[in-house]
Amino acid sequence: MFGGNAFSNDSSYNIRNSRGNLMKLGLFRSKIVYRSLTVVFLFLVTLTVSAQWSSPQEEEGGVPAYNAAPPPKGTKLPPILAKSELWGADAQNAYQTHAYELAAKIPNVIHQQPCYCYCDRMGHNSLHSCFENTHGAQCATCLKELYYSYQQHQKGKTATQIRAGIVKGEWKQVDLQAAASMN
Repeated sequence: MFGGNAFSNDSSYNIRNSRGNLMKLGLFRSKIVYRSLTVVFLFLVTLTVSAQWSSPQEEEGGVPAYNAAPPPKGTKLPPILAKSELWGADAQNAYQTHAYELAAKIPNVIHQQPCYCYCDRMGHNSLHSCFENTHGAQCATCLKELYYSYQQHQKGKTATQIRAGIVKGEWKQVDLQAAASMN
């Protein structure tokens, strides 16, 4: 020990203040440093973990995959799943099964639309892909975009015009319960 009692074995510094009172600084400072480092560490872990749920496409405003034109003449698109092939959770609501009926009426239109559930990460190449299987029945985004596309097609809009509305987010206003009666 230096100069009598300058350091103690609990890693605190004993210092005499101007009045001669003994003060322990090391333990106090070490607790502050430890707590600060812990908070910084927890912040960095939280930031890192939450980054996995952020979508680069969403952050950059990117448009998900779609086909800019209808399929070439003579090319057959994969079939839309038939209404009769939906059951259980995929057919609980009328708007789920009705969407597949409408999708089958406008396959070339939905082939040219992006899907903002970002299912292109699963290999889908357009909104059409969502209705080739049960994914469309389980996803409110797909369903709303389908009903929006059908409604706009009925108004005489082109696939390009419909896509512009989808990109703007106009599909978000679709009420699925009301859409179930759309013809």
